[in-house]
Amino acid sequence: MNTTVNRARWARPAAAGALLVALTAGLAAPAVAAEPAGPGAKAPGAGLPPLDGAAIRRALPALPNADLTSALLRVSGSAGGFETTWGSGDLTTGRPVDVDGRFRIGSISKVFTATVVLQLAGEHRLDLDAPVQRYLPGVLPAGWPPITVGQLLDHTSGLPNGTSGAWGDGTNAWFVEHRAQSVTPQQVVASMAGESLRFEPGTAQQYNGMNTFVAGLLIEKVTGHGYAYEVQNRIIRPLGLRDTAVPAASDLRLARPAARVYLTVPGPDGTSRQEDVTEQSPWPWAEGGLISSAPDLDRFFTALFKGRLLPRAQQQRLFTVPDVPNHENSHCSTTPDGNGGRACMSEGLEHVQINGVDLWGKTGSRPGYTNGVFATKDLSRKIVYSLNPTGVGGANMSYVFGLADAVFPAATS
Repeated sequence: MNTTVNRARWARPAAAGALLVALTAGLAAPAVAAEPAGPGAKAPGAGLPPLDGAAIRRALPALPNADLTSALLRVSGSAGGFETTWGSGDLTTGRPVDVDGRFRIGSISKVFTATVVLQLAGEHRLDLDAPVQRYLPGVLPAGWPPITVGQLLDHTSGLPNGTSGAWGDGTNAWFVEHRAQSVTPQQVVASMAGESLRFEPGTAQQYNGMNTFVAGLLIEKVTGHGYAYEVQNRIIRPLGLRDTAVPAASDLRLARPAARVYLTVPGPDGTSRQEDVTEQSPWPWAEGGLISSAPDLDRFFTALFKGRLLPRAQQQRLFTVPDVPNHENSHCSTTPDGNGGRACMSEGLEHVQINGVDLWGKTGSRPGYTNGVFATKDLSRKIVYSLNPTGVGGANMSYVFGLADAVFPAATS
Protein backbone atom coordinates (compact mmCIF):
# COMPACT_ATOMS: atom_id res chain seq x y z
CA MET A 1 0.00 0.00 0.00
CA ASN A 2 1.22 3.54 -0.77
CA THR A 3 2.85 4.90 2.39
CA THR A 4 2.02 8.50 1.49
CA VAL A 5 -1.66 7.64 1.79
CA ASN A 6 -1.04 5.74 5.01
CA ARG A 7 0.72 8.68 6.62
CA ALA A 8 -2.07 11.06 5.64
CA ARG A 9 -4.55 8.74 7.32
CA TRP A 10 -2.59 8.63 10.58
CA ALA A 11 -2.23 12.43 10.51
CA ARG A 12 -5.80 13.24 9.56
CA PRO A 13 -7.19 13.71 13.10
CA ALA A 14 -4.46 16.23 13.84
CA ALA A 15 -4.87 18.01 10.55
CA ALA A 16 -8.63 18.17 10.43
CA GLY A 17 -9.62 19.74 13.73
CA ALA A 18 -7.74 22.98 14.23
CA LEU A 19 -8.85 24.45 17.60
CA LEU A 20 -7.69 25.64 20.96
CA VAL A 21 -4.99 26.30 24.19
CA ALA A 22 -3.72 27.18 27.72
CA LEU A 23 -3.35 29.02 31.09
CA THR A 24 -1.11 31.49 32.96
CA ALA A 25 1.02 30.74 35.97
CA GLY A 26 4.08 32.51 37.47
CA LEU A 27 6.61 32.39 34.67
CA ALA A 28 10.02 33.99 34.31
CA ALA A 29 10.34 37.64 33.31
CA PRO A 30 9.77 38.17 29.59
CA ALA A 31 12.70 38.62 27.25
CA VAL A 32 10.60 41.19 25.36
CA ALA A 33 8.31 43.57 27.21
CA ALA A 34 4.65 43.44 26.22
CA GLU A 35 3.59 46.29 23.97
CA PRO A 36 1.21 48.79 25.56
CA ALA A 37 -2.32 48.88 24.22
CA GLY A 38 -2.81 51.64 21.69
CA PRO A 39 -5.61 54.20 21.63
CA GLY A 40 -8.95 52.53 21.05
CA ALA A 41 -7.57 49.04 21.67
CA LYS A 42 -10.15 46.50 22.77
CA ALA A 43 -9.91 45.08 26.27
CA PRO A 44 -8.89 41.41 26.46
CA GLY A 45 -11.90 39.22 25.91
CA ALA A 46 -13.94 41.94 24.24
CA GLY A 47 -16.54 40.37 21.97
CA LEU A 48 -16.21 36.86 23.41
CA PRO A 49 -19.44 35.40 24.81
CA PRO A 50 -19.47 34.11 28.40
CA LEU A 51 -18.64 30.46 28.82
CA ASP A 52 -21.70 28.20 28.98
CA GLY A 53 -20.68 25.14 30.98
CA ALA A 54 -23.88 23.25 30.23
CA ALA A 55 -23.50 23.80 26.48
CA ILE A 56 -19.86 22.69 26.62
CA ARG A 57 -20.77 19.49 28.47
CA ARG A 58 -23.43 18.76 25.85
CA ALA A 59 -20.85 19.12 23.05
CA LEU A 60 -19.78 15.54 23.68
CA PRO A 61 -22.16 12.66 24.30
CA ALA A 62 -22.06 10.29 27.22
CA LEU A 63 -18.84 8.31 26.95
CA PRO A 64 -17.54 5.75 26.23
CA ASN A 65 -19.19 5.16 22.88
CA ALA A 66 -18.11 3.54 19.62
CA ASP A 67 -15.95 6.54 18.62
CA LEU A 68 -14.47 7.79 21.90
CA THR A 69 -13.67 6.31 25.28
CA SER A 70 -12.94 9.57 27.13
CA ALA A 71 -12.01 13.22 26.81
CA LEU A 72 -10.83 16.21 28.81
CA LEU A 73 -11.21 19.94 28.28
CA ARG A 74 -9.60 22.92 29.96
CA VAL A 75 -10.61 26.50 29.11
CA SER A 76 -8.97 29.52 30.71
CA GLY A 77 -8.07 33.16 30.18
CA SER A 78 -9.23 36.62 31.16
CA ALA A 79 -12.68 35.92 29.65
CA GLY A 80 -13.33 33.04 32.05
CA GLY A 81 -12.35 29.46 32.82
CA PHE A 82 -13.96 26.03 32.80
CA GLU A 83 -12.80 22.43 32.85
CA THR A 84 -14.54 19.10 32.54
CA THR A 85 -14.06 15.47 31.52
CA TRP A 86 -16.13 12.79 29.84
CA GLY A 87 -16.00 9.02 30.02
CA SER A 88 -13.71 6.76 32.02
CA GLY A 89 -9.98 7.04 32.49
CA ASP A 90 -9.67 3.25 32.67
CA LEU A 91 -12.24 0.87 31.20
CA THR A 92 -11.08 -1.90 33.54
CA THR A 93 -11.23 -0.05 36.86
CA GLY A 94 -13.70 2.70 35.95
CA ARG A 95 -11.48 5.44 37.43
CA PRO A 96 -12.34 8.98 36.31
CA VAL A 97 -10.34 10.92 33.75
CA ASP A 98 -7.60 13.04 35.35
CA VAL A 99 -7.97 16.52 33.84
CA ASP A 100 -4.37 17.29 34.89
CA GLY A 101 -2.94 13.94 33.78
CA ARG A 102 -0.42 13.27 31.03
CA PHE A 103 -1.12 12.39 27.40
CA ARG A 104 0.79 11.94 24.15
CA ILE A 105 0.55 15.33 22.43
CA GLY A 106 1.45 14.25 18.88
CA SER A 107 2.09 17.14 16.50
CA ILE A 108 1.83 19.76 19.24
CA SER A 109 5.45 18.65 19.66
CA LYS A 110 6.19 20.66 16.51
CA VAL A 111 5.66 23.89 18.44
CA PHE A 112 8.40 22.93 20.92
CA THR A 113 10.71 22.15 18.01
CA ALA A 114 9.94 25.40 16.19
CA THR A 115 10.49 27.38 19.39
CA VAL A 116 14.00 25.95 19.81
CA VAL A 117 14.86 26.71 16.16
CA LEU A 118 13.56 30.28 16.54
CA GLN A 119 15.60 30.68 19.73
CA LEU A 120 18.74 29.56 17.89
CA ALA A 121 17.97 32.15 15.21
CA GLY A 122 17.63 34.82 17.91
CA GLU A 123 21.05 33.79 19.22
CA HIS A 124 22.49 34.16 15.67
CA ARG A 125 23.48 30.50 15.62
CA LEU A 126 21.49 29.92 12.47
CA ASP A 127 19.78 32.03 9.82
CA LEU A 128 16.11 31.31 9.11
CA ASP A 129 16.59 32.55 5.54
CA ALA A 130 19.66 30.40 4.88
CA PRO A 131 19.50 27.00 3.17
CA VAL A 132 19.10 23.93 5.34
CA GLN A 133 21.76 22.37 3.14
CA ARG A 134 24.33 24.78 4.64
CA TYR A 135 23.82 23.30 8.10
CA LEU A 136 23.04 19.70 7.14
CA PRO A 137 25.20 18.93 4.10
CA GLY A 138 24.33 15.62 2.49
CA VAL A 139 21.14 15.06 4.50
CA LEU A 140 18.74 16.18 1.76
CA PRO A 141 19.03 14.56 -1.68
CA ALA A 142 21.60 16.11 -3.99
CA GLY A 143 20.21 18.22 -6.80
CA TRP A 144 17.36 19.74 -4.80
CA PRO A 145 17.19 23.55 -4.81
CA PRO A 146 17.98 25.47 -1.61
CA ILE A 147 15.35 25.03 1.12
CA THR A 148 15.50 27.60 3.88
CA VAL A 149 15.19 26.85 7.59
CA GLY A 150 12.08 29.05 7.74
CA GLN A 151 10.48 27.02 4.96
CA LEU A 152 10.82 23.92 7.12
CA LEU A 153 9.01 25.65 9.98
CA ASP A 154 6.10 27.00 7.92
CA HIS A 155 5.77 23.91 5.70
CA THR A 156 6.56 25.71 2.44
CA SER A 157 9.64 23.55 1.73
CA GLY A 158 7.95 21.25 -0.76
CA LEU A 159 9.53 18.18 0.87
CA PRO A 160 8.02 14.84 -0.19
CA ASN A 161 6.41 12.50 2.31
CA GLY A 162 9.10 9.83 2.20
CA THR A 163 8.57 6.09 2.12
CA SER A 164 9.23 5.03 5.71
CA GLY A 165 7.27 1.93 6.68
CA ALA A 166 6.69 3.20 10.21
CA TRP A 167 3.13 4.21 9.37
CA GLY A 168 2.15 0.72 8.35
CA ASP A 169 -1.14 0.22 6.53
CA GLY A 170 -3.05 2.82 8.52
CA THR A 171 -5.30 0.36 10.36
CA ASN A 172 -5.98 -0.11 14.05
CA ALA A 173 -4.91 -3.75 13.87
CA TRP A 174 -1.52 -2.89 12.33
CA PHE A 175 -0.77 -0.34 15.02
CA VAL A 176 -1.80 -2.64 17.87
CA GLU A 177 0.62 -5.26 16.58
CA HIS A 178 3.46 -2.80 15.95
CA ARG A 179 2.98 -0.22 18.71
CA ALA A 180 6.44 -0.91 20.18
CA GLN A 181 8.12 -0.54 16.78
CA SER A 182 10.33 2.49 16.15
CA VAL A 183 12.50 4.01 13.46
CA THR A 184 15.21 6.64 13.86
CA PRO A 185 14.87 10.24 12.65
CA GLN A 186 17.74 9.56 10.27
CA GLN A 187 15.85 6.63 8.75
CA VAL A 188 12.71 8.72 8.34
CA VAL A 189 14.58 11.56 6.60
CA ALA A 190 16.59 9.16 4.45
CA SER A 191 13.34 7.71 3.11
CA MET A 192 12.96 10.84 0.92
CA ALA A 193 15.83 9.63 -1.28
CA GLY A 194 14.70 9.10 -4.84
CA GLU A 195 11.55 11.23 -4.42
CA SER A 196 10.89 14.60 -6.03
CA LEU A 197 9.90 17.82 -4.29
CA ARG A 198 6.16 18.38 -4.24
CA PHE A 199 6.58 21.98 -5.43
CA GLU A 200 9.22 24.69 -5.74
CA PRO A 201 10.24 25.77 -2.20
CA GLY A 202 8.41 28.86 -1.00
CA THR A 203 5.62 28.77 -3.59
CA ALA A 204 2.97 26.84 -1.64
CA GLN A 205 2.29 25.29 1.75
CA GLN A 206 1.76 21.60 2.50
CA TYR A 207 1.64 20.38 6.07
CA ASN A 208 4.24 17.63 6.34
CA GLY A 209 5.90 16.14 9.42
CA MET A 210 9.06 15.49 7.40
CA ASN A 211 9.87 19.20 7.83
CA THR A 212 10.02 18.80 11.59
CA PHE A 213 12.18 15.67 11.51
CA VAL A 214 14.70 17.69 9.51
CA ALA A 215 14.32 20.61 11.94
CA GLY A 216 15.11 18.26 14.84
CA LEU A 217 18.28 17.08 13.12
CA LEU A 218 19.16 20.74 12.49
CA ILE A 219 18.87 21.51 16.21
CA GLU A 220 21.24 18.67 17.03
CA LYS A 221 23.79 19.69 14.39
CA VAL A 222 23.85 23.39 15.34
CA THR A 223 23.98 22.86 19.11
CA GLY A 224 26.02 19.67 19.32
CA HIS A 225 23.45 18.33 21.81
CA GLY A 226 20.57 15.91 21.55
CA TYR A 227 17.12 17.25 20.72
CA ALA A 228 15.75 16.17 24.11
CA TYR A 229 18.57 18.00 25.91
CA GLU A 230 17.80 21.26 24.12
CA VAL A 231 14.04 21.08 24.76
CA GLN A 232 14.66 20.21 28.39
CA ASN A 233 17.08 23.07 29.02
CA ARG A 234 15.41 25.73 26.89
CA ILE A 235 11.72 25.11 27.61
CA ILE A 236 10.85 22.36 30.07
CA ARG A 237 13.18 23.29 32.92
CA PRO A 238 12.90 27.12 32.72
CA LEU A 239 9.10 26.96 32.67
CA GLY A 240 8.81 24.24 35.33
CA LEU A 241 6.90 21.86 33.06
CA ARG A 242 6.80 18.89 35.43
CA ASP A 243 4.65 16.67 33.20
CA THR A 244 6.45 17.32 29.91
CA ALA A 245 9.12 15.04 28.47
CA VAL A 246 10.85 13.95 25.29
CA PRO A 247 10.97 10.18 25.89
CA ALA A 248 13.40 7.86 24.17
CA ALA A 249 11.91 5.90 21.27
CA SER A 250 12.27 2.68 23.26
CA ASP A 251 10.41 4.07 26.30
CA LEU A 252 6.79 2.97 25.92
CA ARG A 253 5.69 4.10 29.38
CA LEU A 254 3.23 6.87 30.23
CA ALA A 255 3.26 7.71 33.92
CA ARG A 256 0.04 9.08 35.44
CA PRO A 257 -1.99 9.10 32.22
CA ALA A 258 -5.02 11.36 32.03
CA ALA A 259 -6.77 8.30 30.62
CA ARG A 260 -5.78 4.94 29.28
CA VAL A 261 -6.44 4.73 25.54
CA TYR A 262 -7.85 1.95 23.40
CA LEU A 263 -8.21 1.03 19.74
CA THR A 264 -10.99 -1.20 18.46
CA VAL A 265 -9.71 -4.12 16.39
CA PRO A 266 -11.68 -6.84 14.59
CA GLY A 267 -11.96 -10.26 16.13
CA PRO A 268 -13.18 -13.61 14.81
CA ASP A 269 -16.72 -14.08 13.51
CA GLY A 270 -17.31 -10.36 13.01
CA THR A 271 -16.72 -9.46 16.65
CA SER A 272 -14.37 -6.76 17.87
CA ARG A 273 -12.28 -6.03 20.94
CA GLN A 274 -10.62 -2.99 22.48
CA GLU A 275 -6.85 -3.09 22.86
CA ASP A 276 -5.08 -0.85 25.38
CA VAL A 277 -2.41 1.15 23.48
CA THR A 278 -1.47 3.59 26.25
CA GLU A 279 2.04 2.14 26.07
CA GLN A 280 3.44 2.85 22.61
CA SER A 281 6.70 4.00 21.07
CA PRO A 282 7.10 7.79 20.91
CA TRP A 283 9.35 7.41 17.85
CA PRO A 284 7.91 10.50 16.07
CA TRP A 285 10.37 12.47 18.28
CA ALA A 286 10.63 16.18 17.36
CA GLU A 287 7.68 15.76 15.00
CA GLY A 288 5.20 14.15 17.38
CA GLY A 289 6.73 12.19 20.26
CA LEU A 290 6.39 14.45 23.30
CA ILE A 291 4.32 13.80 26.42
CA SER A 292 2.68 16.63 28.36
CA SER A 293 -0.45 17.66 30.29
CA ALA A 294 -3.10 20.37 30.01
CA PRO A 295 -1.53 22.54 32.78
CA ASP A 296 1.91 22.26 31.18
CA LEU A 297 0.67 23.07 27.69
CA ASP A 298 -1.19 26.00 29.20
CA ARG A 299 1.99 27.30 30.79
CA PHE A 300 4.13 26.76 27.67
CA PHE A 301 1.75 28.44 25.23
CA THR A 302 1.13 31.34 27.59
CA ALA A 303 4.86 31.98 27.88
CA LEU A 304 5.23 31.66 24.11
CA PHE A 305 2.39 34.08 23.33
CA LYS A 306 3.66 36.62 25.85
CA GLY A 307 7.12 36.74 24.25
CA ARG A 308 8.87 35.12 27.18
CA LEU A 309 10.67 32.56 25.04
CA LEU A 310 11.56 34.47 21.87
CA PRO A 311 13.13 37.81 20.89
CA ARG A 312 10.88 40.28 19.10
CA ALA A 313 11.93 39.45 15.53
CA GLN A 314 11.33 35.71 15.97
CA GLN A 315 8.09 36.38 17.87
CA GLN A 316 6.80 38.25 14.83
CA ARG A 317 7.56 35.29 12.57
CA LEU A 318 5.66 33.02 14.95
CA PHE A 319 2.47 34.97 14.15
CA THR A 320 3.04 35.52 10.40
CA VAL A 321 1.47 33.19 7.83
CA PRO A 322 2.96 33.19 4.31
CA ASP A 323 0.63 34.38 1.55
CA VAL A 324 0.78 31.24 -0.59
CA PRO A 325 -1.77 28.62 -1.65
CA ASN A 326 -2.35 25.41 0.27
CA HIS A 327 -0.97 22.63 -1.93
CA GLU A 328 -3.17 19.54 -2.35
CA ASN A 329 -3.62 19.12 1.37
CA SER A 330 -6.69 19.49 3.57
CA HIS A 331 -4.91 20.73 6.68
CA CYS A 332 -5.82 24.39 6.19
CA SER A 333 -9.27 23.88 4.70
CA THR A 334 -11.06 21.49 7.05
CA THR A 335 -11.43 23.79 10.02
CA PRO A 336 -15.06 24.80 10.66
CA ASP A 337 -14.60 28.11 8.83
CA GLY A 338 -12.04 26.94 6.26
CA ASN A 339 -9.58 29.40 4.74
CA GLY A 340 -10.25 29.48 1.03
CA GLY A 341 -7.37 27.20 0.13
CA ARG A 342 -4.66 29.51 1.46
CA ALA A 343 -1.84 28.77 3.89
CA CYS A 344 -2.63 28.64 7.61
CA MET A 345 0.71 27.69 9.20
CA SER A 346 3.26 30.19 10.51
CA GLU A 347 6.80 29.27 11.53
CA GLY A 348 5.48 27.25 14.43
CA LEU A 349 1.74 27.82 14.86
CA GLU A 350 -1.54 27.27 13.06
CA HIS A 351 -3.98 30.14 12.47
CA VAL A 352 -7.70 29.41 12.29
CA GLN A 353 -11.04 31.14 12.72
CA ILE A 354 -13.84 29.62 14.74
CA ASN A 355 -17.12 31.50 14.26
CA GLY A 356 -15.20 34.66 13.48
CA VAL A 357 -12.75 34.37 16.39
CA ASP A 358 -9.06 34.36 15.42
CA LEU A 359 -7.09 31.59 17.14
CA TRP A 360 -3.46 30.48 17.11
CA GLY A 361 -2.20 27.10 18.27
CA LYS A 362 -1.70 23.53 17.13
CA THR A 363 -3.45 20.19 16.84
CA GLY A 364 -1.79 16.86 17.46
CA SER A 365 -2.65 13.18 17.32
CA ARG A 366 -1.28 9.73 18.00
CA PRO A 367 -3.26 6.48 17.88
CA GLY A 368 -5.68 6.85 20.80
CA TYR A 369 -5.33 10.64 21.00
CA THR A 370 -6.77 13.69 19.24
CA ASN A 371 -5.51 16.86 20.93
CA GLY A 372 -5.45 20.60 20.45
CA VAL A 373 -4.19 23.74 22.15
CA PHE A 374 -5.31 27.15 20.83
CA ALA A 375 -5.87 30.68 22.07
CA THR A 376 -6.80 34.18 21.06
CA LYS A 377 -3.60 36.18 20.61
CA ASP A 378 -4.37 38.27 23.71
CA LEU A 379 -4.90 35.05 25.74
CA SER A 380 -8.41 36.11 26.72
CA ARG A 381 -9.64 32.62 25.84
CA LYS A 382 -7.41 29.55 25.78
CA ILE A 383 -8.30 25.91 25.42
CA VAL A 384 -6.60 22.54 25.73
CA TYR A 385 -8.46 19.39 24.78
CA SER A 386 -7.57 15.73 24.52
CA LEU A 387 -10.02 13.23 23.07
CA ASN A 388 -9.39 9.49 23.06
CA PRO A 389 -10.72 7.95 19.84
CA THR A 390 -11.01 4.22 19.27
CA GLY A 391 -9.95 4.48 15.64
CA VAL A 392 -7.71 6.40 13.25
CA GLY A 393 -10.22 7.29 10.55
CA GLY A 394 -11.16 10.76 11.78
CA ALA A 395 -14.72 9.94 12.91
CA ASN A 396 -14.03 11.86 16.13
CA MET A 397 -13.65 15.19 14.32
CA SER A 398 -17.36 15.98 14.51
CA TYR A 399 -16.89 16.01 18.28
CA VAL A 400 -13.94 18.39 17.99
CA PHE A 401 -16.01 20.77 15.88
CA GLY A 402 -18.78 20.52 18.46
CA LEU A 403 -16.37 21.57 21.20
CA ALA A 404 -15.21 24.47 19.06
CA ASP A 405 -18.73 25.73 18.60
CA ALA A 406 -19.48 25.38 22.31
CA VAL A 407 -16.37 27.26 23.48
CA PHE A 408 -16.47 29.83 20.67
CA PRO A 409 -20.20 30.00 19.78
CA ALA A 410 -21.48 31.93 16.80
CA ALA A 411 -22.73 35.41 17.63
CA THR A 412 -26.50 35.72 17.90
CA SER A 413 -28.33 38.69 16.42
